[in-house]
Amino acid sequence: MIRVGLTGGIGAGKSTVARAFSHRGAYLIDADVIAREVVAPGTEGLDELVAEFGQDILGPDGALDRAALAAKAFVDEDSRQRLNAITHPRVGARTWELMQAAPHDAILVQDIPLLVEGGMAPHFHLVVIVWADEQTRLQRLTDQRGMPADDAAARIRAQADDGRRRAVADVWLDNSGSPDAVADAAGTLWDERLVPFEANVRAGVAATPSGPVPSGPEADGIADRTVNRLRAVTGDRARSVDRDTSGEGIVIRVTVADDESAAGLVNPLTEAGFPRVDGDGQVHGCADPGRPVTVRVVAAD
Repeated sequence: MIRVGLTGGIGAGKSTVARAFSHRGAYLIDADVIAREVVAPGTEGLDELVAEFGQDILGPDGALDRAALAAKAFVDEDSRQRLNAITHPRVGARTWELMQAAPHDAILVQDIPLLVEGGMAPHFHLVVIVWADEQTRLQRLTDQRGMPADDAAARIRAQADDGRRRAVADVWLDNSGSPDAVADAAGTLWDERLVPFEANVRAGVAATPSGPVPSGPEADGIADRTVNRLRAVTGDRARSVDRDTSGEGIVIRVTVADDESAAGLVNPLTEAGFPRVDGDGQVHGCADPGRPVTVRVVAAD
């Protein structure tokens, strides 16, 4: 199994990409759907919201009036935190339930609007960003969703900017054109990268890199994202995780206390997409055919 984080700014069209993945067999977990599910009529989540913010957050049908809730919950930081304390644990618990139910060979795609803002990127095998320029997004929000232009612009600017998204993007899908074009790009990504990536992780083997060896800013970006991913995987079991620039290619050095600590990282690294390969010392490759990285685990003592 691999976990793919899918995100993009409001109006970018990530739902089109999510549908394309679903049509090919992705196990999709949509954070927006879960967020609505946990506060649906009859749930404890909705009861707690009413107790905290009042009966007037309900519509005539007894369902949550999201605009009415927003008017109360986003007036200050304290109110927002009270809202999050009710909803976030329930969203997290439901997400975990769905993840546990995924097949062992799943390509699990998590559609998360605020993945970048929440600092979640390092916890995925791969992050896909769907992008469209701001004017295109504004037009979609006003024309297709009927959103007032000022509101649409404010929502766009409240989210992460393109620089922050590019910093975590393993894949950047341009959706400024037609829905068919980005759906085709998503299909190619699925067939040529995600399917072999998942198969390699499950088999515990490294991929044969496709295309030329990256260099310059592209290599720097891959290295930075890999370092962040490995830091999330190794946690306090590693003394340091840094890029090794002494040789050729993209090499990441994971320094641990001793040989026993190094051996203890073999399985976690394999599950994270970095299986052990033949080499001098403890060397790991990468199961992702689009990420030509070597990881060296070394003992400090």
